[in-house]
Amino acid sequence: QVQLVESGGGLVQAGGSLRLSCAASGRTFSSYAMGWFRQAPGKEREFVAAISRFGGRTYYTDSVKGRFTISRDNAKNTLYLQMNSLKPEDTAVYYCAAPRSNVVVITDILEYDYWGQGTQVTVSS
Repeated sequence: QVQLVESGGGLVQAGGSLRLSCAASGRTFSSYAMGWFRQAPGKEREFVAAISRFGGRTYYTDSVKGRFTISRDNAKNTLYLQMNSLKPEDTAVYYCAAPRSNVVVITDILEYDYWGQGTQVTVSS
């Protein structure tokens, strides 16, 4: 059973930075792509960023391009999301996610079967 545990969320002022981490266990971490999603109050969960198995390809939603960086350390079974120049609209619960098998569309939330408990990110104006 895949287990994902996020950490690193918190309260930050607009323009600040946070680094989220996601510790994975239960299977070979490097075997699958990984993704970050977020859910703001009253909104649906949405794609934020994804990364291929060995980190050679990354994908971002338009609103975070140039500000967020997804990365992974397969030796440490850990996924990261570096978030810079944070805005109040980035406020949400952030989730890391893993697919059950090889993904077809890496940005599609339906491809992901395993989810962490989430970590709250709050950006004040």
